[in-house]
Amino acid sequence: MVIVDDHALVREGTARLLEQEPDLKVLGEAASAEEAIDLFAELQPQVALVDVSLPGASGLELARWASERHPGVRVVVLSAYDDIAFVDEALDAGVAGYLLKTASARELAEAVRAAAEGVFVLDGAISRRLSQRRESRRPGLGLTRRESEVLALLAQGWPNKRIAAELGLGVRTVEGHISSLLAKLGVGSRTEAALYASGLPTAHAGHTGPLARP
Repeated sequence: MVIVDDHALVREGTARLLEQEPDLKVLGEAASAEEAIDLFAELQPQVALVDVSLPGASGLELARWASERHPGVRVVVLSAYDDIAFVDEALDAGVAGYLLKTASARELAEAVRAAAEGVFVLDGAISRRLSQRRESRRPGLGLTRRESEVLALLAQGWPNKRIAAELGLGVRTVEGHISSLLAKLGVGSRTEAALYASGLPTAHAGHTGPLARP
């Protein structure tokens, strides 16, 4: 894996925590999105732990670039922001997971393993909030075949542009399908829609302990 954070203490501390796990290996560290791009090309890591706030290009811009140029690198965001709209923006950027910086070392290690296996990872606190809001709404009608296809790809963390290319549709058409399935499912965001889909693998990371940050 690769760790991308502009704070050296955070990078080094996170690397030490994760390397205590016998099956995890930190291949490199980067202080910016620009440095990370070079590492992605050189090291081809399975997972990248990326801070949202970076000098220059943001972590979400890096995730968007990686989803198009290095789709084999699964970007998991580590963020201090728990706003659902921000989570949706990250998902649209093509991230493979979204964790809060209150995650424990154990939870972070489990999330890295899950992401490497292709499982979308979502912080437990955010997942519970989404579930509570979803349960308070009445589901709508069933989805069309195309809407189901869009939902399946959305649940894998694919951005709209990649979904459009995969299904041979225009980006605006994909946006229309997403708006329709949100209404039918009775949910308020693409993240909720992804979690709503039954049978789709999702790992929930909790927050029982702090992840050290200066």
